[in-house]
Amino acid sequence: MLENARDIIKEIASGNRRIIDELYLNVFPKIKSYVLKNNGHIEDAEDVFQKVLIQVIARYNTKPFVIQSSIEGFLYIAGTNLWKRELNKRKKRVTNSTVVELVSDDDDLVLSTLEQEKWELFQEKLSTISENCKTLLKFFFKKTPYKDIAVHLGYKSDNVVRQRIFNCKSQLTKAIRNDIRYNELK
Repeated sequence: MLENARDIIKEIASGNRRIIDELYLNVFPKIKSYVLKNNGHIEDAEDVFQKVLIQVIARYNTKPFVIQSSIEGFLYIAGTNLWKRELNKRKKRVTNSTVVELVSDDDDLVLSTLEQEKWELFQEKLSTISENCKTLLKFFFKKTPYKDIAVHLGYKSDNVVRQRIFNCKSQLTKAIRNDIRYNELK
């Protein structure tokens, strides 16, 4: 398989069957596992993976882009985001035994692409803050209680942790909002 994620994306967009087959072998099982663990079926996982590939092709053909992570990580995150979106659509779709179609497939593709770009911006800016802030926010995002964070990281109290997390979130928010892409993605 190609080493450079940019080359892989270009090959996906050009329809390179060998690269796509390799992605099916290496990435699809991870997405399938996630979908199956989250109320899905094999057919759902296949649909999600197809949509991820279509999303990458459409996005690349519109405006070539570079990813900061591995291609496997990028496709996996895109797949999990699509599956979460699908689960949310399913919750909203049925009301009083009436089926309501909220979003077309084209609109869904656009929304999932936008969501992916927001995630990439978030990840990029998260990598720019201090290691201490990254560690604190990792605990925060995992919903670890402040008292546990204080003990684990050696802070005097959970109030100190609360203040530091607030400062770290503020730094991250400022970094994201100062990026020119923020207004485009809003």
